[in-house]
Amino acid sequence: MSEQQPLVSVIVPNYNYAKSLGLCLKAIQEQDYPSLETVLIDDCSTDDSVAVAASFGVEAVSTGTNGGVSVARNLGAAHARGEILLFVDSDVALAPDAVSQAVRLLRADSNLGAVCGIYDPHPLIRDSRIEEYRCLQQHYALISSEGPISTVHTNTFAIRADVFAELGGFNPLLRHTEDQDFGLRLTLRYASLSTSAVVGRHDNDDTLRLVLRKVYQRIHLAMPLYLRRRGLPGGYASGPRAWASAVCLLAVAALLLPLLFGAAWAVVPLLVLGAGLACDSGLYRCAVRHKGWGFLGYFTAVNVLVNLTVATGVITGGVRCVFSRRFREVYDAALGSGVRAPA
Repeated sequence: MSEQQPLVSVIVPNYNYAKSLGLCLKAIQEQDYPSLETVLIDDCSTDDSVAVAASFGVEAVSTGTNGGVSVARNLGAAHARGEILLFVDSDVALAPDAVSQAVRLLRADSNLGAVCGIYDPHPLIRDSRIEEYRCLQQHYALISSEGPISTVHTNTFAIRADVFAELGGFNPLLRHTEDQDFGLRLTLRYASLSTSAVVGRHDNDDTLRLVLRKVYQRIHLAMPLYLRRRGLPGGYASGPRAWASAVCLLAVAALLLPLLFGAAWAVVPLLVLGAGLACDSGLYRCAVRHKGWGFLGYFTAVNVLVNLTVATGVITGGVRCVFSRRFREVYDAALGSGVRAPA
């Protein structure tokens, strides 16, 4: 890496995020880092994304066919000229010093493979209460794992271009767990850092159905990786959040006790649920700190549903691992032979 300020290619994969894309591009153009280029890869959007990009003077490069975020990121890397690649999702607006902070950290440690940002606790565009819940929940999960991690947070992360090429880019066959697959391959060779020095505000999912669906998909499909490498962060594989999910499921099962043995047993599911809530006490304190006590009841109810969804994803993914060798080995090809980014 050169002694002068290296060129940073900010790569923005986009699919139908016209609503937030303008805020994302505006934040890139307002960075305090002087040497950067913007590479926007549009994955065949059907909304006004390309027109929004043009209004900011950014030409969108099309994937040709809708191939998913891995394909878009790999294509962005192929078009990038920078020594450092900084990937940012098109529903994230970076803080003004995000690029300069990421460059500073990468240049300070040659063994550091990736610098990953953390979500601001407040949504980029406030559409619903569920979005406020999700932003707070993800902010807490990321801030709780600040420091060295064994994955990458792909919403915002910087990596040297030569390291990205060495790893072969993202697995184009994965659409929901490509970050965990890439992070596993990265951290077998380099360190990965999650830091609050790099912050972005996220336009998160705004319906409960979408949040629960995404949580389930990611947990279910990531089970082969979690079983192999249980230290993967994210709040679900280990520690209090894993216990919270398991205990919430146990509380639901305990609802059978008063039905089978009488009303006196109703105290058991309540006690078990209380234990599950205690496992997430830090998360609830975070919610009160940012949104006040009035939001806590809603936040708690949604979080219990999310924990139950996590537990369901773990169970179904675990069962699938037992009965499907193909599912168990879905990440093996990438780990064994490498995934090559397009030339």
